[in-house]
Amino acid sequence: MASTGAGYDLSPTTFSPDGRIFQVEYATKAVENSGTVVGIRCADGVVLGVEKVMLSKMLLPSSNRRVAAVAPHAGVAQAGSTADGRQVVARARDECDSYDDTYGIEIPPSVLAQRLAEYVHYFTIHGALRPFGASTMIAAYDARKKTHELYVLEPTGVCLRYFGAALGKGRQSAKSEIEKLDLTKLTCREALKEIAKMIHTTHDDAKDKPFILEFAWLCEETEWKYGLVPQDLIDEADAWAKKELESDDEDDDGDEEMAS
Repeated sequence: MASTGAGYDLSPTTFSPDGRIFQVEYATKAVENSGTVVGIRCADGVVLGVEKVMLSKMLLPSSNRRVAAVAPHAGVAQAGSTADGRQVVARARDECDSYDDTYGIEIPPSVLAQRLAEYVHYFTIHGALRPFGASTMIAAYDARKKTHELYVLEPTGVCLRYFGAALGKGRQSAKSEIEKLDLTKLTCREALKEIAKMIHTTHDDAKDKPFILEFAWLCEETEWKYGLVPQDLIDEADAWAKKELESDDEDDDGDEEMAS
């Protein structure tokens, strides 16, 4: 009974006998089934890349963006339920505005991450509510400390700081590729290409629907303002990633012929 969740998955306030909260696990599963999202804290900024699956050919590419600005110095990328993600974005904007109105300065990244974590966690401890089926990457610049930061907020309400992170169905493969990079020297423009390659690698053309790449960044080049990456740079990164994958496939074919 405990292993299937029967009787223990009706409320996020109920623990199963083996210490699990099934409603939160189901919310996490919604994130894991989403398109891949990759975030990298580079030497000169933070880059967020999203695999936005196009559910219909009739959809406009600019609709339902999974990247959004919440303040001039902060923005997010999300995996999971788009509707749930919008609520987190709205809350983040309110927190940024409230802090600025109260203290007259931009909200520090750590404070923004903590407040959003408390908000998301609230929805896991009340029976009349349900957890958010979305995870959020937060990229922000701290003007006082002169540092750029990357956080990941999970449906559980846990929020951790990362050098590089990945969400969605391609997260394991993307994380493995991130670990191979020297993030202390990697630039944001280089990260655009690497993230594009990771997303193309994890996408299964035979099973998955077509997708487009969405990128946002916060870096020296943008004067530490969060915003969308220019389309020409996205196209360049996309073309580079496809060329690299084709080259890798040719090398693999050559190795197989030599082995035979």
